Amino acid sequence: MSKALLQKLYTETVVPGLKKKFGYENAHQVPAVKKIVINSGFTATADKNHINYVAEEIAKITGQRPVTTKAKLSISNFKLREGQPIGCKVTLRGEAMYDFMMRLINIALPCIRDFRGVPSKLDGQGNYTLGISDHTIFPEVSAEGTSATIGMDISFATSAGTDEEGRELLRLFGMPFRKSSSEVAAEEAAAATAEQANA
Repeated sequence: MSKALLQKLYTETVVPGLKKKFGYENAHQVPAVKKIVINSGFTATADKNHINYVAEEIAKITGQRPVTTKAKLSISNFKLREGQPIGCKVTLRGEAMYDFMMRLINIALPCIRDFRGVPSKLDGQGNYTLGISDHTIFPEVSAEGTSATIGMDISFATSAGTDEEGRELLRLFGMPFRKSSSEVAAEEAAAATAEQANA
């Protein structure tokens, strides 16, 4: 069976790019995406139909049956009882992970209206979490006939030691990080300098 496209991209482009930028001597030092966790929560008062609906939609998007997460504590203010379902979670690894990442970066994210990039803040240890408010951006889900839109958190767990390494790893995969105003100003200045040099 052939490798996923992003799996090939990692071997052929991302690893050499990271080695060049950070000067890794050994291929085992190069960071990689270890897993992607998709988590969608719902209220404690959600009925069984809604729980099944969320599980089916997450399964369509990821190609894998989600696990239902349950409350560990009872909290009366939230009308929450211990053992009550409060969300669905899927963990993707290997080829399924690369396939999902390719569909997310190249198809789903560009479908967001007025999309200007995703936030570039990582968790301090090289891991990244992206919040999606509407699951219908994924092509596997039809907007027609859906009873409700569901949101989800998509977490990329990497073996990078720092945020800079993690951000560069995801950037080389094509993650469209939002540029800061200083980066935009630096690009404009570089373009203006290049124009003057060509004139």
